[in-house]
Amino acid sequence: MLSNKQIQELKEHLDRAQNPLFFFDNDLDGLCSFLLLRRYNNRGKGVAIKSFPELNITYARKIQELNPDYIFVLDKPKISPAFLDEIKNLAIPFVWLDHHNVEHPEVQGYFNPVFSEKSSSEPTTYWAYKITGRKEDLWIALLGCIGDGFLPEFAEEFEKQYPELWGNVKTAFQGLYNSELGKIGKILSFGLKDTTTNVVRMLKLLCEIKSPIEILEENKKTHTIHQRFKQINNKYQGLVEKAKSMASGKLLYFQYGGDLSLSADIANELYYSFPEKIIVVAYISGAKANVSLRGTNVKELTVKAIQGIEGATGGGHQDATGCQMSVEFLPKFKNNIEKLLKN
Repeated sequence: MLSNKQIQELKEHLDRAQNPLFFFDNDLDGLCSFLLLRRYNNRGKGVAIKSFPELNITYARKIQELNPDYIFVLDKPKISPAFLDEIKNLAIPFVWLDHHNVEHPEVQGYFNPVFSEKSSSEPTTYWAYKITGRKEDLWIALLGCIGDGFLPEFAEEFEKQYPELWGNVKTAFQGLYNSELGKIGKILSFGLKDTTTNVVRMLKLLCEIKSPIEILEENKKTHTIHQRFKQINNKYQGLVEKAKSMASGKLLYFQYGGDLSLSADIANELYYSFPEKIIVVAYISGAKANVSLRGTNVKELTVKAIQGIEGATGGGHQDATGCQMSVEFLPKFKNNIEKLLKN
């Protein structure tokens, strides 16, 4: 966990920043972490990181373009050495807040709760909320937490504020798939998969709204994100149902291609539906495959399954991981998993 001293230090960084630039992972945890910090003092710009597995050097152009006085990186386990060198050369104050259990990077300004407590499971959003503490942003804090499979202690407080958005929810995934707040999460998650122009427009809206109910209402302000949600959700539901029809045995393996990377979203919902299985969802784009895995202790399985596969990279949380490899190695990867599960 993060100590009170670290939380205070992070808050002081945020207070000093007059024109911060926030780079955040392209999922609900990353998005909500950004929104909490951005709404705290109403300063700065946000950029969703779509590169995998690291924040790479191509994003350095945003630093030149926006000329920030502070850089925050949120919910990203890896940053390329070239990007870190660029920040060092520009001498811009730098803060990196993450929660993944990865090798400790030798970088000043790095904060990660797992280094003081290996069993720490709170997502980046949780700590962003501890830093800012704005009660009016409680819904954002809870949304980011359940998006990463974590049910925080303040869920009961949210239920009192918005009983119509929560209901009788007992687990994070139940909140994500069986509540109106979860529907908001899906709307925003799919909104992140839109064009850069529309993502920027959505971020601006989310920095200004007062209530989560505003997102559920389709009107002039929310029309674009609702249209995108309907467009993607049709494809998403079709893929989920197709994957469910293939469920048999211990392993549920599903691969697909196309213009939308939804592997993490699909894997999460499949894991909710089949918690006893190992879920593997592979998204094929050109010669590359992005793979999302879910299941009990799946991290160890992932690390072993990519051993010996040239150029494969992977990692993540204990029960939720991701990896990337050339498409030609997918059959070998699947075979490795099957052998490991059999043994």
